[in-house]
Amino acid sequence: MATVDTYNTVGVKEDVSDIISNISPTKTPFQSMIGTADRVTQRIFEWQEDSLMEVGSNAAAEGAPAPEANAQPTVMRQNTTQIFTKTASVTGSMEATKSYGRGKEMSYQMAMRAKELKRDLEWAYIGSGQAFTAGDGKTARTMAGFQGMIDPSKVYTAGIGFNAGSKKSDATPLTEQMVLDAQQAGYAAGADLTTLMVVPSDSVRVASFSASGRTVFVENQATTLNNSISIYKSPYGTLKVVMNRFLRGTNANPKRKDPTADALLFDADMWKKVPFRPWFTQDLAKVGDCQNKQIIGEHSLKHVNFNASVLITNLG
Repeated sequence: MATVDTYNTVGVKEDVSDIISNISPTKTPFQSMIGTADRVTQRIFEWQEDSLMEVGSNAAAEGAPAPEANAQPTVMRQNTTQIFTKTASVTGSMEATKSYGRGKEMSYQMAMRAKELKRDLEWAYIGSGQAFTAGDGKTARTMAGFQGMIDPSKVYTAGIGFNAGSKKSDATPLTEQMVLDAQQAGYAAGADLTTLMVVPSDSVRVASFSASGRTVFVENQATTLNNSISIYKSPYGTLKVVMNRFLRGTNANPKRKDPTADALLFDADMWKKVPFRPWFTQDLAKVGDCQNKQIIGEHSLKHVNFNASVLITNLG
């Protein structure tokens, strides 16, 4: 008597999950925190930066005439927009095929490309350390990212300190004193620093900070967009500590080997996403039996005042 079992039966339907789990990191804390500026109308846009004059003695004699007017010129800043794009191509047969976990293949591919573009934008903002490049007819233009819009006097180089200039030093791990020095520099410049953004490994270092008069509260705020892991309090104010897997130094992209890492101290209100051409899709010409679509967007970044944030770099 032959017994039928699952080992020798042909044609058993595979037990394939109908939900595709995408574990690729898509949270983009920096984008989630900052606001959006008005849409610009030129690829190179400018804004003016102003500051108060130095504090000084101010006393007038009774009945004295009004003093001469005194003012200082504003500083003109600029950045350029950057074009981001991805393409999806699906054959007619694939579009007609019924697949597990999704409906139309083109819709699924476009959703994936959109997530990738969001990550690419985050990396341009805070991960690449890229500078302003005007570009030309053959060369892509690039916006200045966070690191490219910090006044040199607000750049702290680990192992050296502020105003490193051309001095070189071996990469040094993030310390509490570095954070305090950065906070002090920002406070002295009138900045209201509220956020400390670090690579994941440095979030552990921040959580271990301890000293008299300063406290670290580790919190579980998994429901917040900013992925806040802790609150750090010092004499110079309170910092929300946010880890970012796309910050320079995380090696989130295996093709990119960052020798050093950064830590960013800033107030989110001083940074703005700048749209030139908001995200849109367009159909490309069909090539044989393939359907082709493109997602395009043109965006940039604005730092309202280059002295309003502090960059700690050369972290190991």
